[in-house]
Amino acid sequence: MFLISDAFAQTAPAAQGGEGAWTSIIFMVLIFAVFYFLLIRPQAKRQKEHKAMVEALNKGDEVMSAGGIIGKITELGEQYVTLQVAAVDGKAVEIAMQRSAVQTLLPKGTMKNL
Repeated sequence: MFLISDAFAQTAPAAQGGEGAWTSIIFMVLIFAVFYFLLIRPQAKRQKEHKAMVEALNKGDEVMSAGGIIGKITELGEQYVTLQVAAVDGKAVEIAMQRSAVQTLLPKGTMKNL
């Protein structure tokens, strides 16, 4: 008489042999391989390229920082770099930042007004 029928519990299926265990192990290995080739390996490659670029910086290079500041390198240190970002009344405006904050090496002549 009611519109909803009764629900009955089903019996549990019989346990599968070693076949189910091997399938799950192969699946986990496959997932790890996909993560390695799509996420871990490209990130490691980008980090290696960034480290090489930061180590190869020279005085006079034009760079962009991680914060978007564009400037010309005037001094280099072990940990820090000094950038000339502008010129006001003939005096250079310089800022110091960490070498690792340099994101991109720009082509020469990008900053023509300095």
